[in-house]
Amino acid sequence: MTNYKVLNGNAIKFIAIIAMTIDHIAWAIFPGYPHRWAPIVMHIIGRITMPTMCFFVAEGFFHTRNVNKYTARMFLFAIISHFAFEIEWYGFRDWHALIPFYYNYDASQTSVIWTLAWGLVMLRVAYSEKIKTCWAKTLLICLICVVSFPGDWSCVASLLVLCFGTYRGCLWKPALWMAFYVGVFGYTFLPYDLLYATMQLSVLLSIPILMLYNGQRGSNPKFNTFMKWFFYIYYPLHLALIGVLKTYNLLPIYR
Repeated sequence: MTNYKVLNGNAIKFIAIIAMTIDHIAWAIFPGYPHRWAPIVMHIIGRITMPTMCFFVAEGFFHTRNVNKYTARMFLFAIISHFAFEIEWYGFRDWHALIPFYYNYDASQTSVIWTLAWGLVMLRVAYSEKIKTCWAKTLLICLICVVSFPGDWSCVASLLVLCFGTYRGCLWKPALWMAFYVGVFGYTFLPYDLLYATMQLSVLLSIPILMLYNGQRGSNPKFNTFMKWFFYIYYPLHLALIGVLKTYNLLPIYR
C-alpha cells in the first residue's frame, strides 16, 4: 500500500499561511458579507488555516523541550499580534483603536493567537500531574473559555487545540468536535447571514490535509528553524501591512 503521508509540517504550514493570506485579503477588499463567488471561495480556502494552527500548537506541546518557554513565546506573540490585528480588522483611527472594546463590541477583539495560546494552557491543564481532580481541570478549562472568548474564533480555537492534543493520532474525533464547535460558533455569531454561518464548516477541509502529515517538521534543520520564526514574524507583519493599506485607502474595495 502506497504511503499517503507525504507532507511534512513545513509544507502544511505553508499551505496554511497561503490560505490565511487569501482569507485576510478577501476581508480587506470585499468588506462585509457579500454573496459573490470570489470572496466566498477565498473565505472557504481561508477556513483551512485555523484548525491547522490548532493542530500544530498541540503538536508543539508534545515536542517542545521547554513548555514554559513555549507558552511564554505564544503569549508574547499574542500581544504583538494584537496591535496588528486591530489595525487590520478595524483600521487605525487613533491609539484608542488598539484598546479592546473601546470603539466596538464585536466578538473578535484580538487575534487568534490569543485563543491559540490559551488552548496551549488548556492542554497543560489537561495533562497536569499537579491538578489531581477531574472537576478542577474541567473548571479551569471553562474559565479559560471565558478568558479566550474575546479572541478571533472565540474559545473555539482553544478547545480545538485541546481536542487535537487529547485525541492525538486520531483525526476523526477532533473533526467531529470541530464540526460541533464551529457549527455553534457560526450560527451564534453570524445569525444574520446563513450562507456565511454555514461556510464556517469548511474548516473541515483541513482534515484531509492534516491526514497527509508524516509527523516530521522537515529534513533540513536550518530550514526548520527558519520556518519556526517565519510564521511568528509573518502573521503580525502581513496583518499590519493590510491594515496600513486599508487605512490609507490603497486597496481596491468591492462592495
